Amino acid sequence: MSAKIFPTAQDAENAFYEALERCDLEAMMAVWSEDDDIVCVHPAGQRLAGQEQVREVWRQMFSSGPNMRVQIAQQLVIPGMMLAVHSVHESITVAGEQRPRPPMVATNVYLRTAAGWRMIVHHASPAQAPAAEAAPAEPKILH
Repeated sequence: MSAKIFPTAQDAENAFYEALERCDLEAMMAVWSEDDDIVCVHPAGQRLAGQEQVREVWRQMFSSGPNMRVQIAQQLVIPGMMLAVHSVHESITVAGEQRPRPPMVATNVYLRTAAGWRMIVHHASPAQAPAAEAAPAEPKILH
């Protein structure tokens, strides 16, 4: 059992993104619920369920070491006494890449446990490109 206690779902969320930037597998897994009922879906990836699959995908992602920055924007929080849902826009910058990566939309679900708040779902998908602003319509003259 992880000794780390997250008093709020936001504390768990902050720890998740800090672990992601540092490529710290143990810190990442400390955020996740220790139950096997966890799910992780990365963009263009398959659904990973359970501790073993979730740990392995993060281990693979972190194998090259810390080389990214993650900025979170447009956070929408749906709080609850036992469950919290966070929807965020992730902007990820990877060192050495010429072009910025497309933004992602992520849904993170946290469960309040005896050991504090823990992540049970992380699902990230490419964000849709923002719609181009429409040119103002010509005024209509009715005569």
